[in-house]
Amino acid sequence: MVKRNSVESSAQGLNVEFKKNYGTAYDDEESNSCCAVVITIISWLIIILTLPISIWSCIKVVQEYERAVIFRLGRLRSGRAKGPGMFFIIPCIDTYRCVDLRTGAFDVPPQEILTKDSVTVNVDAVVYYQVSNPLAAICNNDDYNRSTRLLAATTLRNVLGTKNLADILSDREAIAENMHRTLEEATDPWGVHVDRVEIKDVRLPMQLQRAMAAEAEATRDARAKVIAADGEYKSSKALKEAADIISSSPAALQLRYLQTLHTISAEKNSTIIFPLPMEIVGAFAQDGLRQRKIHLEE
Repeated sequence: MVKRNSVESSAQGLNVEFKKNYGTAYDDEESNSCCAVVITIISWLIIILTLPISIWSCIKVVQEYERAVIFRLGRLRSGRAKGPGMFFIIPCIDTYRCVDLRTGAFDVPPQEILTKDSVTVNVDAVVYYQVSNPLAAICNNDDYNRSTRLLAATTLRNVLGTKNLADILSDREAIAENMHRTLEEATDPWGVHVDRVEIKDVRLPMQLQRAMAAEAEATRDARAKVIAADGEYKSSKALKEAADIISSSPAALQLRYLQTLHTISAEKNSTIIFPLPMEIVGAFAQDGLRQRKIHLEE
């Protein structure tokens, strides 16, 4: 299956019925029909008399990604926008405006917003949009580009003003989707389709950044102390169990003593080791001192 490009896919929306949203906009078409017919006939006569020079003023060309909205004697011509390619106009009575159908993008200026929990933040965003109905874009809005920019800035302030700081920092996708839905509903009568909205950056005041950093550091320190204390508790418990096991068997103490000597001697250092028999060490233990005291009393 051949994939259609963005211009072809957007061209499907050009056949959408055009709805007038300006002023009364429902004047009687018969009021100036006779005068319009006379002026049109005169214009055709001028074109015929000045051929072939006039043909160069009658034929216009628009690019693949453009559409032309034609007005005859100030009235929108029936049908849809012309293009792409060549189209014919009557220079004396026809005027036209070209509309770019390519996806455009603009940056929403940084907005200083007071959040729901009374924190001041600066937030900026980027909006991707595309003209879906050239007739509505020209006839229903003075400048659809500028109007979309202003509406995006206002929508950003309104949406973020109902959020807490934690929600703004963690739920950017949800905020962007909410903005996208709001802009899509508002710009649809203008013939503009909002493709995507992205939150670019959330800048906090320096004092708030320092306070949050201090809070995070204190939380990490407290967690580290709890982990260290838990480790000390577990290690002391394990050492107590090991000491009880070794004290119950003199041979285990002797083996541990020899293992320690082997570990020290394996390293290349200048440590001098004087091995002593365990009996000498046992003589200074509590049992040995008690026995010596008994012998002295006897």
